[in-house]
Amino acid sequence: MPPITGDLKSLVNDYTSKHNVMIFSKSTCPFCLKVKDLFRSLDVEFFALELDQVENGSGIQKALLELTGQKTVPNVFIGGKHLGGNDDTQRAHAEKRLLPMINSHVQTYDYDLIVIGGGSGGLAASKEAAQYDKKVAVFDFVKPTPIGTTWGLGGTCVNVGCIPKKLMHQAALLGHGFSDAKEFGWEITDGIKHDWVKMKSAIQDHIGSLNWGYRVQLREQKVDYKNAYAEFISPHRIKATEKNGKVLEYTADKFIIATGERPRYPDIPGAKEFGITSDDLFSLPYCPGKTLVVGASYVALECGGFLQAFGLDVTIMVRSILLRGFDQQMAELVGSYMENHGINFIRSCVPTKIERLEEGKPGKLKVTAHYTDGTEFVDEFNTVLFAIGRDACTQNIGLEKLDVHVNKNGFIPVNEAEQTNVPYIYAIGDILEGKPELTPVAIHAGKLLAQRLFGGSDTLTDYVNVATTVFTPLEYGCIGLSEEDAILKYGESNLEVYHSNFTPLEWTVPHREENVCYAKLICVISENEKVVGFHVLGPNAGEITQGYAVAMKLGATKADFSSTIGIHPTCSEIFTTLSTTKRSGQDVNQAGC
Repeated sequence: MPPITGDLKSLVNDYTSKHNVMIFSKSTCPFCLKVKDLFRSLDVEFFALELDQVENGSGIQKALLELTGQKTVPNVFIGGKHLGGNDDTQRAHAEKRLLPMINSHVQTYDYDLIVIGGGSGGLAASKEAAQYDKKVAVFDFVKPTPIGTTWGLGGTCVNVGCIPKKLMHQAALLGHGFSDAKEFGWEITDGIKHDWVKMKSAIQDHIGSLNWGYRVQLREQKVDYKNAYAEFISPHRIKATEKNGKVLEYTADKFIIATGERPRYPDIPGAKEFGITSDDLFSLPYCPGKTLVVGASYVALECGGFLQAFGLDVTIMVRSILLRGFDQQMAELVGSYMENHGINFIRSCVPTKIERLEEGKPGKLKVTAHYTDGTEFVDEFNTVLFAIGRDACTQNIGLEKLDVHVNKNGFIPVNEAEQTNVPYIYAIGDILEGKPELTPVAIHAGKLLAQRLFGGSDTLTDYVNVATTVFTPLEYGCIGLSEEDAILKYGESNLEVYHSNFTPLEWTVPHREENVCYAKLICVISENEKVVGFHVLGPNAGEITQGYAVAMKLGATKADFSSTIGIHPTCSEIFTTLSTTKRSGQDVNQAGC
């Protein structure tokens, strides 16, 4: 046998010292499966290294032979000591020696659960876990943006996302309402104008009350709140760096990573020096003035929409498609409505340089960009807002030290129970690979995870048919599949798409445009026309969509929609009367009530 390098022996010792129950295994070995099933049945946490799935697996197996005298797998270690193979492990269990061996090496931890991230998901999980008399801590630290913006407890949604976004959207709707009101007989004084600072201050006051409320809730639930930056440094151990630089270490039996995302900046000169993101916009101390929004995400369109409603000159620069990941017919309808209402779209174009021309609040910036055909775009703006996507906050928190798997984009793959490849580490929220990046999803998943970890529940989060709404000037709500994804999954010939334009009654007196609102149901013919896609463009789309999410979760068919009597006169009733299919090619414009 060729000599085994010291490195591989050290690697084996490193694994066995890090994990109380360590199994060197092969994924196809039936005896390995038996020993893992035994530990699972005993609810014992273990770490399995599959030697047939790692590059140096055969070398590690030779090192194990030299260290233990055992050639085969599974090769089981408990508390750093070699136990043996499947037969040895099963025998230890039958003789009631196995659990005492495991428990004799169980460490006493500072906490039963540490949650890293104080956003909606992390707070929900921590408060739920505390209901089971567990010792819980939440670590939350907001790194300032490039221009220095920071905020309090509550994460993106509360501070720089859903809450201020919806409130500014509401401010925009009120502005539109003034012109409607005149037609309904209200005498509106001329010279109405919007006060950015007053709106911003009122919204920030509300957010401040929410921040304080979360701290009070944690204290009442006896959850320790640590305003410190947490990083894994070894198994079951983190270090926490406070604002003043003080570093402390804490241990826990289990961890939940709920660190969320932060906006991405393009890699161009001047982006971070002179640009802002949604992390800055909602607390900006001055009106942004003439604004360039770079991006085609829902954040880009929502922010561009309410800024234009405040009377600002708004341009949205789009690299390719609008609302990637959403139904593209609906996305283009959203864009067309916004363009028809005064927003300038620049497509297909990307910025290449941002330069400051004048200091000020706002100042003046020169933006250089290029269309895909190479044509140069140059213009001046007061503010450049980047909304080109968000990055998972999984770097620099020590995941690599524990071999926690992260994909190439920084998102964490988990199993159906939100468990990472390291059994005592879980993840929820926007950082999950392939899951909806929505606040209610994180809250729901956090609560259910805590109930499974400490309450004996086995209920998993259902990530299918999650409803969402884009709060653009004309709101877009959806549930389930886009038309593109439905075609990929079921085939175009197996789909029946029912659709119609509609005009809200409230729009008739002020003479708003007709037939710009739109409804669509995507149904699978072979499944009794089960509805797999719900899409609506119109006022109050969020309120409309939420109710239909219940129906779709219960497997509603087109017949169920059609047999439901609508509420008249509402926008939502259109879904009870849809009869025209795309396949028919018939006109879907509506007239009258």
